[in-house]
Amino acid sequence: MTTIKNPGGKMTNFRWIICGMLFFATTVNYLDRQVLSLTWKDFIAPEFHWTDAHYGYITAIFSIVYALANLFAGRFVDWLGSKKGYLWAIGVWSLGACLHALCGWATEHTVGVADVATMIQATGDTASLIAITSVYYFIAARIVLGAGEAGNFPAAIKVTAEYFPKRDRAFATSIFNAGATIGALIAPVCIPTLAKYFKNAGIGNGWEMAFIVIGALGFVWMGLWLFVYKKPEENRGVNAAELAYIHQDDAAAVAEQPEAKPEKKLSILQCLSYRQAWAVIMGKFLTDGVWWFFLFWTPAYISDVYGFSSDTGTAQLLIFVLYAITMLSIYGGKLPTIIINRTGKDPYASRMKAMFIFSLFPLLALFAQPLGAYSYWFPIIIIGIAGAAHQSWSANIYTVGSDMFPKSAVATIIGIGGMAGGVGSFLINMGSGLLFDYAAKSQMAFMGFQGKEAGYFIIFCICAVAYLLAWCVMKTLVPKYKVIEV
Repeated sequence: MTTIKNPGGKMTNFRWIICGMLFFATTVNYLDRQVLSLTWKDFIAPEFHWTDAHYGYITAIFSIVYALANLFAGRFVDWLGSKKGYLWAIGVWSLGACLHALCGWATEHTVGVADVATMIQATGDTASLIAITSVYYFIAARIVLGAGEAGNFPAAIKVTAEYFPKRDRAFATSIFNAGATIGALIAPVCIPTLAKYFKNAGIGNGWEMAFIVIGALGFVWMGLWLFVYKKPEENRGVNAAELAYIHQDDAAAVAEQPEAKPEKKLSILQCLSYRQAWAVIMGKFLTDGVWWFFLFWTPAYISDVYGFSSDTGTAQLLIFVLYAITMLSIYGGKLPTIIINRTGKDPYASRMKAMFIFSLFPLLALFAQPLGAYSYWFPIIIIGIAGAAHQSWSANIYTVGSDMFPKSAVATIIGIGGMAGGVGSFLINMGSGLLFDYAAKSQMAFMGFQGKEAGYFIIFCICAVAYLLAWCVMKTLVPKYKVIEV
């Protein structure tokens, strides 16, 4: 690690407090989007008569809204700045999370039914009307949630670029990105438990309060962010030594090019003219949907294939263990730094070497469904390993953008990449819902599996090869490290 000589004495570490705030925000981000996946099968679907296709539509629309919002979220954060941009993002998504709780009430009044019991007992055309009406209301709430959540990663990556030198960004990113894993880890333990508690207490059908309680966490974060965040140069918690460490890349650039001009801002179209941007776009498009599939469909998979509802101890333990395994991804962000220190390779070459290693682990998903015939623990462990590989991959693909584009365009390029990832997620979630309903009705057979199990195996196969394909595309587009100069 670089040693910085500084008259201010021992270097402070305020940048890690900022990293902790990013971790907290990302944890809340994933908790909010997990409430639906952990309550729809056992709490919401019986009330609104949903099928897998209904749920697939909702998650797919969320994904496409998230994708489109990412395109503008990056520009929004670059324009408004890290502090205000982040506050707007988490405020909007927290509001969207809480709005889900009103969907049942809105459906009752729109359809004209007396209460929840009447909706559950409905049949025929009335049940169909309840289903489609509720889906529309949930889609509306997911649109608000998705629009806000799209700002999380562009803002977090921008803050990381402000507070960390290039050599440490992948590690810092892997730490705050682990908030996705922690959120997914906490969710199966607390969300079904909250829903069950409030249902037994007679407060709605339980799931409503789960959305409100989890959604309120974002407003707590907003209060902390107002107090904690300032730019490094304006932050009293950052001394001269830490500031010099943070800006070591700028100092090196000035040393090499003393008369370097201030960075110009790049438009979205200008960003798209570079192969480096398309490397990020394709890397995200081909792989983000894998993580979102596991995030949105694993509780349903455990229920459909093994018969454990989300509020049972077994289901909660399975999902907890799955996401505990994905915590290994913290070390994935450190691997490029280790490669840089040991080999002296440039950041891009080191990240690509690390990402190739990560792309091999998801291939284990090819064996998840076959091994599930022996024990449900096998697919859970394999999905966990694939999830850890994804998070390690994700931490590094984000820093590919921040390594090669100027700071003024970092949030924009990450937003474009997020949009591409959202489109990939839209396709896999929409396709999964339709495939699972078709497989169940037709008793479709594939590679020795039948019905929904055959559908899940098809999706697992797609997930398995996605990362290796993405790595090949990225390497083809950008064979060597090349910084964008504007």
